[in-house]
Amino acid sequence: MKRVVAPLLFILSLGCAASVAQADTSDRFAMGGWIEKFQPAIDQANASGELFRIRGHCQSNCTLFLGVRNVCVERSARLLFHAGHGRGPNRHVINAGSTQRMLNAYNGKLRQYVVANGYLEKLEFSTISGARIIDEFGYRECPRGG
Repeated sequence: MKRVVAPLLFILSLGCAASVAQADTSDRFAMGGWIEKFQPAIDQANASGELFRIRGHCQSNCTLFLGVRNVCVERSARLLFHAGHGRGPNRHVINAGSTQRMLNAYNGKLRQYVVANGYLEKLEFSTISGARIIDEFGYRECPRGG
């Protein structure tokens, strides 16, 4: 019996170790882009429940990660907000649906602030530091060492 149990425990421990995932980050999404690039990562983060870190530069649709259920923000992050816009010839035309999608991702305090200050009424970037996102808008600070 001992000869069967020991290898089985070893195999099970390998399986458990392999299933422990590292927290995903906003790094590869830092420069923004179209929703098709972001939605799968948002869905995966929400499905896994793993910690999702917003760090460094995070602009445009990258700010959608603020809506991930287990998100944290590094104090040194810089989040850049602007109105959603169309594509191609409509690239410089504000799109209400895209803008609303971004607003829906933010908590109430941040949503109220960006609306009151017109951050999502223009295509130019408005920046909020990670420290401010944490301290003023109530987002969780990332644990050190990740």
